[in-house]
Amino acid sequence: MQAVTNIEIRVRNIYNDLSNSEKKAADYFLADVERIFHQPIAQLAESAGVSQVAWVRLAKALGFDGLKGMKRSLFSELNSGGGDDEEKSRYIFTDIKDYSGLSDVFMAIKNSSVQSIEDTVNLLNADVVEAVVQRLIEARSVKLFGVGASALVAEDFYNKLLRIGSNVCFSHDGHIQLTYAANTREGDVCFFISHSGMTKEVNEAFDIASKTAGATMVSLTKLGKNPLASRADYELYTSSPEINHRSGAMSSRISQLIVIDVLFTALANRNYDNVIHSLILSSESCRSYRKI
Repeated sequence: MQAVTNIEIRVRNIYNDLSNSEKKAADYFLADVERIFHQPIAQLAESAGVSQVAWVRLAKALGFDGLKGMKRSLFSELNSGGGDDEEKSRYIFTDIKDYSGLSDVFMAIKNSSVQSIEDTVNLLNADVVEAVVQRLIEARSVKLFGVGASALVAEDFYNKLLRIGSNVCFSHDGHIQLTYAANTREGDVCFFISHSGMTKEVNEAFDIASKTAGATMVSLTKLGKNPLASRADYELYTSSPEINHRSGAMSSRISQLIVIDVLFTALANRNYDNVIHSLILSSESCRSYRKI
């Protein structure tokens, strides 16, 4: 049987966010992915019972410029060799209650994490990452927002930025986040983290901070339509194969941390001469607490 491709997994990730016509196109695609190579867009539209625009919108929702880009990426995947991808997908799309033993748990966590990393890296837009890194370098201050599991990711970014001497603020207290959102100034970078993009507290902080002209709004959410990404100056996306009934964030947290690591590494690389002294000082400051 044909191995499951990353694009199929991404379609399943964003399925609930699609319009009805886009869902019809997605259903037709998932039923037999290779059909898109053998039918022009007009025939695909007719066969799926949707307009040609629905197919284009589906491709764009997946991060492609259009259907041609989606076809090229799919062709590359299908011809790169799959190995045990089908076995991987069995674990990725298993709910937490369905594991039959520890071996299933081990495989599910490993495969879901690896899949989310690979898909997220494929979603990263180099131009957007470059622009965000430049804004972080130039920022008067960096303000981080996130609650729940996303707060853990925000804290990780906070710790990293502190090491290189950035003027950065973060608090796990949602009320404190609203306070520093209200004190956003021109030249600040506000970085909002929410897997769904619909977290009430984070969107409320966005509403407050976005009133400041000249501040940069950056979102980190899952791929798909959501109110946070739709309003941000720069959107960063993650892909996570989690299903709704998993107990808490698993691979979504991993995929968010990957993006944070990419941003931090790119920032330190671009601004190395200015940050290396801070990295050395922050490392030396804790040396006395390390056991030899």
